[in-house]
Amino acid sequence: MRRYGKIFALLLCLLLISACSNEPTNPTEKPTESPTSKTETMKPAARTVEEMISQPPGVLMKEHFDEDIEAVRTVNWTQYRDFYEKDFKPMMEKEISHYFQKQKNPTSDAVYDYLVYQLGSGQYEKFYRPLHDFQHGFQAPELPTEETSVEMKQKQTNVVILMDASGSMKATVPGGVKMDLAKNTIQEFASELPEGTNVSLLSYGHIGTGNDADKQKSCAAIESVFPLGPYDQTTFNEATNSFQASGWTPLAGAINQASDILAAYPAEEYKNIVYIVSDGIETCDGDPVATAKKLQEQNIQAKVNIIGFDVDDQGQNQLKQVAEAGGGEYVTVKTKDELETQIIEKWRPSIFEVMGKQGVPLAEYVNQSQELVNYYTHLHDLSNYEKYRITDAIYFLANEQLIDEETKKGALALADEMNKLRNDHFKESYETKKQELEEAKNTIDQQVADWKKQWEQ
Repeated sequence: MRRYGKIFALLLCLLLISACSNEPTNPTEKPTESPTSKTETMKPAARTVEEMISQPPGVLMKEHFDEDIEAVRTVNWTQYRDFYEKDFKPMMEKEISHYFQKQKNPTSDAVYDYLVYQLGSGQYEKFYRPLHDFQHGFQAPELPTEETSVEMKQKQTNVVILMDASGSMKATVPGGVKMDLAKNTIQEFASELPEGTNVSLLSYGHIGTGNDADKQKSCAAIESVFPLGPYDQTTFNEATNSFQASGWTPLAGAINQASDILAAYPAEEYKNIVYIVSDGIETCDGDPVATAKKLQEQNIQAKVNIIGFDVDDQGQNQLKQVAEAGGGEYVTVKTKDELETQIIEKWRPSIFEVMGKQGVPLAEYVNQSQELVNYYTHLHDLSNYEKYRITDAIYFLANEQLIDEETKKGALALADEMNKLRNDHFKESYETKKQELEEAKNTIDQQVADWKKQWEQ
């Protein structure tokens, strides 16, 4: 009996040891959850474009695939491929094989659903939304109304330019000698006036010196070196170069002579404008403010616009008053670049500026077109990359004999069908926006072309 008692005691101890070894060492610890246990919340993969666009990223994609690498352009395909082959694919194959080892005879739909759940892109919305909401933003330039156009077409434009050739214009500023800079810029300005514009060039103060003995002679030196008439580049440039900076500044006398030139051109039939380039105040005892006011009040209604070239405070004050009295504008410049900007860009009458406008600028059209292409290309690439990952996984499962041949074919067909569905929709959306872009551009271009044609009639 003792022997049987010892045997019983030994068996009892072995049972107790075995039971103890099966208990957790820490009662509060929970068994580690494997990634595949998360599939309890897996939903069937989207079968419509709308659902695919808004689908969340696959579990493995979100945890292991950088979004910038996934969305890389086709031209940088090697960046995607290297990361996929070296880093992502081994981990992906391990995960999906672990899952399908536990699945018995899965259907093609079940295989596709799971692979989208793990490998689907979550970036479609990011690029589709701006494509869907894209607006071209083109705007037609302001064009005169029909009534305004008729009025302008009926009016001949007369431009009279007064150039200060007093001795102070021999001074230098950043860019060169004031007299030389003024001449070059005036020549360019005149060359850009619309065909049919009458132009005149007056030089004043270009005789004598700045000495008192020469004052009377210099103040009387106001000469129409290019009489009012159609512009001719050779003749106009020769006239501009025919005088040099020399004496006093008879500004009021020059404005009076401009008034005499324009007296035969009433405002009802003509558009009259006077432009003055000067670097100082009146020095010949005249009253340029009163003269400019008189010019504006006459039936010619010529506006007086002035550029003060490197003028001191006293000179600026007077020249500004002259421009205001003449119903025009005054600006001051101190350098070659500032002079060119003010004369070439701001001295064109409004109608000249309008005539120079085109339809949709080429650069703007190219930028907008490229923006559309970028959205579409990203969407197309993301869709193809997703299909590539899924089909690669399907072939891997078939090679590992985790799915049969029929299931493989069905899953591949489904991946192709969904990829085509996405890409067809993306292409259609792109082509719709591209057509809107083209139509807007063509409409604006045609509006401008029709307006110019009407103007020329």
